[in-house]
Amino acid sequence: MISFAECSARERLARVFDAATFHEWLPPTERVISPHLEQLGVPSAFDDGVAIGRATLEGHTVFVAAQEGEFMGGGVGEVHGAKLVGLLRRALRDRPAAVLLLAESGGVRLHEANAGLIAVSEVMRAVLDVRAAGIPVVMLIGGANGCFGGMGIVARCADRVVMSDMGRLAMSGPEVIEASQGVEEFDSRDRALVWRTTGGKHRWLSGDCDVLVKDDVAAFRAAAIDALDASRPVSVGTLEREHALLARRLRLLPDALDSDEAVALWGLLGVADAARVPDLDVDALRSLRTV
Repeated sequence: MISFAECSARERLARVFDAATFHEWLPPTERVISPHLEQLGVPSAFDDGVAIGRATLEGHTVFVAAQEGEFMGGGVGEVHGAKLVGLLRRALRDRPAAVLLLAESGGVRLHEANAGLIAVSEVMRAVLDVRAAGIPVVMLIGGANGCFGGMGIVARCADRVVMSDMGRLAMSGPEVIEASQGVEEFDSRDRALVWRTTGGKHRWLSGDCDVLVKDDVAAFRAAAIDALDASRPVSVGTLEREHALLARRLRLLPDALDSDEAVALWGLLGVADAARVPDLDVDALRSLRTV
C-alpha cells in the first residue's frame, strides 16, 4: 500500500493514472510563475504549485490536475487558477472521458488575495460549464493539507467527491475559524476535533463525500475508474436537493449542545453508537451511512 497523503502532486499523477501516460502542459521548464510573488520577494515555483495535463485511466483519455501541497499549502493564485481554468476550457473543446482534480489546498493565497479570489470564481464557473457539457468532473481529496477555502467550494461543484479518511474538506480551515472566532470556539491544534468536523469520515456520513476510500493510491485509482461515468445533470432539481440536504442538517442540531456536535450529528443522522466512529476503519464505516 502506498499512502496517497504522503505522495507529491506528480507522484499521485504517476500512480493514479496509467503508467507513463501523463503529458504535462505548461511544465516547470516553461517557467510560468506568479508575477505577484516575485514583486513581494516571495519564492516562486516554476509550475506555480499545480501540474495540469492529460493522461489515460484504464485506457480512457482524461484531463488531470494535481495541486502541490508543499508549495504555499496548495494555495491558489492568479497563474495557478488560470492553469486550472485553461485545463477545464480545453476539456470543453477536446471532450475527454472526464476531468479529475487531485485537490490539496488551503484556499486562496493571501499574497494574491483579489487575483486569487477571481481565479477561484473562474474555476467554479469552468467546472460547471464542463459538467453542463456532460463531461464528469471528479475531485480526489486525500492530501495532508486538506481541501479548504475556494477549493472547498470548487469540490462541491463537482460531479463526484472521492475522499480518504485522511482527507479534509471545508470552507474555512481550522486556523481561519480559530483566528476569527477564538480558540474557545475552535481549537485548531485539537487534531481529533479537526477530523471530526472536516475529515473524510464526517463528510461521508453527512453526505458531502460520494466515495470514501483508504489512504491508498490504489484505492484512489479504483475510485477514479468507477467515476468515469459519474456525470450528473446540472439542474434546478439538483440544486434543490442539495438545499434540502443542508436544511435538514441545520434542523437536526439544536441551538445549544453539551456534547460534541459532530458525534451528536452522526447520532441524529441515524448512526448507531456514534461515539465509536473515529475509531472505525473505512470498511466498517461504509455501512453506517444513512443519507
